[in-house]
Amino acid sequence: MYSPFQEHIHFQESTMNIPKQRLIFHIDVNSAFLSWESVYRLEKNPQDTDLRTIACAVGGDSSNRHGIILAKSTLAKKQGVTTGESISQALRKCPDLVIVPSRFDFYIQCSRKMMTLLEEYTPDHEKFSIDETFLDMTDTIHLFGPPLSTANIIRNRIRDQLGFTVNIGISSNKLLAKMASDFEKPDKCHTLFPQEIAEKMWPLPIRDLFCVGQSAQKKLENLGIRTIGQLAHWDLNLLKIHLGEKYAVMIHQYANGIDNDPVAEKEPVNKGYGNSITLSRDISDYETGCQVLLSLCETVGARLRADHVLCSSVCVELRDWSFKNQSHQMTLNEPTDSTSQLFECACRLLKEAWDMTPLRLMGLRVGKISDDSFCQMSLFEEPHARKKKEFEKTVDSIRSRFGIDSIKRASFLQKDAIVDHAASKKKTFKTGSAKNGSGEEL
Repeated sequence: MYSPFQEHIHFQESTMNIPKQRLIFHIDVNSAFLSWESVYRLEKNPQDTDLRTIACAVGGDSSNRHGIILAKSTLAKKQGVTTGESISQALRKCPDLVIVPSRFDFYIQCSRKMMTLLEEYTPDHEKFSIDETFLDMTDTIHLFGPPLSTANIIRNRIRDQLGFTVNIGISSNKLLAKMASDFEKPDKCHTLFPQEIAEKMWPLPIRDLFCVGQSAQKKLENLGIRTIGQLAHWDLNLLKIHLGEKYAVMIHQYANGIDNDPVAEKEPVNKGYGNSITLSRDISDYETGCQVLLSLCETVGARLRADHVLCSSVCVELRDWSFKNQSHQMTLNEPTDSTSQLFECACRLLKEAWDMTPLRLMGLRVGKISDDSFCQMSLFEEPHARKKKEFEKTVDSIRSRFGIDSIKRASFLQKDAIVDHAASKKKTFKTGSAKNGSGEEL
């Protein structure tokens, strides 16, 4: 009988004399927020309906302009519901669509549990987003067996132990691994090695290529480029004329499967946290503006405390009714993770920068992030400030256990409150590099 152990030995022997090549896994949670919401509800009540089996979506408040679909089930997708569209549009496509609110604190817990499991396979990993992770398996794959078998073991463990499913892409670089994980879903493993590009990637529509957004898609289609293969063989000099040199070179390389970006062992220290919200109506008074900032400070402060980090700079971002943008920032005397301190600074910045022109969007961004384990103690910290920090941590714990709406500030209980007590559009960013490596999506 041919046992898995024999297969492992055979794999080791057959690869002993082969030069080591890069091996990258990309793990992508299927409909992450919806899956994690399902896990939460089923843990609370095993008899509850699994949201993944019905037409369902995680979204915001449809009465506000920022109410969008954050994640959708397979059945909702089959009825045309797409991530990022407004809830009203989604309901027109799927009238029986069940909308459930988000629960970010629990989603963060699920993400961390997955990372803990993945760290058993390699110390070289990069968290690309809350639901995506790259693993560099180059130096550890010999401990586990053939790449596809190992990926399937990881996939099955996540499903059986954590309660949600993932897709895993396998290749020799990050780009191809990510492209592979987007193939047939859910709960699948796919390979996309360089020798498979012509068969598996080149026939795909141009919009499926990583970093090709809606604007770039239109430009490429106007040039007659409709598949990734056509882009791969297109004249690079002509692409530069139409798309700009830097972006043209990047997507041309991507279309040919070229990517030398390393898997970062840890996130850069210059990471920041931010949150912004498009308002349900334009505002023109300072008191309402401060209430919006309090909502943003609630979520940003909670994220800092959840990640055990502190910030040393605060920036308020404003967009008025005519879409004119401005920002104003300050450096703090001491690093903080306190919602109250962030709110105090944000209100000061708002007062200094805003000329009362009606606003349609407000944002809060914090930077100069440091580990809270190495925070220098202040000799002048007042006792009530320390008590306030402990209180905020207690509130975080209660919200994590019983839901974000279990505790609200009294100012958000008013019927005419323009925002909820914790704005749901969270963002984490890295200074100087956007998620796609080239700035915002074209």
